[in-house]
Amino acid sequence: MTPLAERIRPRTLDEVVGQQHLIGKGSVLRKSVENQSLGSVIFWGPPGTGKTTLANIIAHELSVSFFALSAVNAGVKEVREVIEKAKLEQQSILFIDEIHRFNKSQQDALLHAVEKGIITLIGATTENPSFEVNSALLSRCQVYVLKALEEKDLIQLLHKAIEEDGVLQKKKITLKETEALVNMSGGDARKLLNLLELVCNTAKDKIEITNALVMEVAQKKVALYDKSGEQHYDIISAFIKSVRGSDPNAAVYWLARMIEGGEDVKFIARRMVILASEDIGNANPNALLLANATFDAVNKIGYPESRIILSQCAVYLASSPKSNASCVAIADAMAAVSRLGDLPVPLHIRNAPTKLMKNMDYGKGYKYAHNYDNNFSEQEYLPEKLAGTRFYEPGNNPRENELRNYLKKLWKEKYGY
Repeated sequence: MTPLAERIRPRTLDEVVGQQHLIGKGSVLRKSVENQSLGSVIFWGPPGTGKTTLANIIAHELSVSFFALSAVNAGVKEVREVIEKAKLEQQSILFIDEIHRFNKSQQDALLHAVEKGIITLIGATTENPSFEVNSALLSRCQVYVLKALEEKDLIQLLHKAIEEDGVLQKKKITLKETEALVNMSGGDARKLLNLLELVCNTAKDKIEITNALVMEVAQKKVALYDKSGEQHYDIISAFIKSVRGSDPNAAVYWLARMIEGGEDVKFIARRMVILASEDIGNANPNALLLANATFDAVNKIGYPESRIILSQCAVYLASSPKSNASCVAIADAMAAVSRLGDLPVPLHIRNAPTKLMKNMDYGKGYKYAHNYDNNFSEQEYLPEKLAGTRFYEPGNNPRENELRNYLKKLWKEKYGY
């Protein structure tokens, strides 16, 4: 039987649940579809957020030929075959699922067809396209970010499935509790509907859905690692939280789960580079260096030997002192930018490459730090409205305590270090 998620797949933009920032009335994407002016796009978001669905709907709305490939099992040959077919059509959309898995030569095979307008590309990816899509192709695509579905969207989807699906309509279903379904889906519509279908299959005619029943059914499922999305984000979340929690034993266990599941080594290594800065930071600056070296090394080595390099890095990161001070600092600074807008740069630290700028006092009074004792001169570097604001709060660890003491020695009471 066709899965529930496929049976109730939306066929128009109005039927899509969630992603209203992209397809709501007056949104940029919706307008480009309605005006028949869509260019090549990349949908970036977690699994089960509607990337494939939107591609199908857009092709239908535009009344154009639609070709679909999966980057998991398609190569340059398949791409070129589709392009040759597209040349015979007036307008064509080529949808490539998991486009981040295409290597450079595969992506280059698309580039000419996109440039010449032979195809309109719609790519779907769960990975940051800035890292995974080459710059030439990325520059010709508009990137749209899809969000994990919110609780209200997931509950709406549950009711929609129960009320509109022909198979479920034949059963007397009472949706008594939704917390377990919502929480276990993790914002993934496909995961939600698969779980709902499993629960509903426990009875033929009448069923009352409770949290306890959902948990019972879910626990009977075989705990396999599905890198296409089912447990992909749960496992990486467990890995990251184990490293953040300074547990090298749990970290290598979850790492082993990913390796056994055939996870992309670049995906694992990239997460460790991010983690080294986000969760360790200046408590141990060498963590970022080792994580970056790991990323380079595993790309050269590949499986199976790269498992050793990944393990070494994971153990090191998990065993390092932790600090998220730099992460908090940039978040607070960006919040200030958002709140106060484009505050003027103080005149004394502006660049003055022209005579006019010098006459306007650009750079006047600037103290070149290296001309002073300890390579430091006390002056104001922040905009006037933010003078004295402290964004960086050093963590309570040996390395950052050294930084705190150094900054206090320089700035005395100004920043309250």
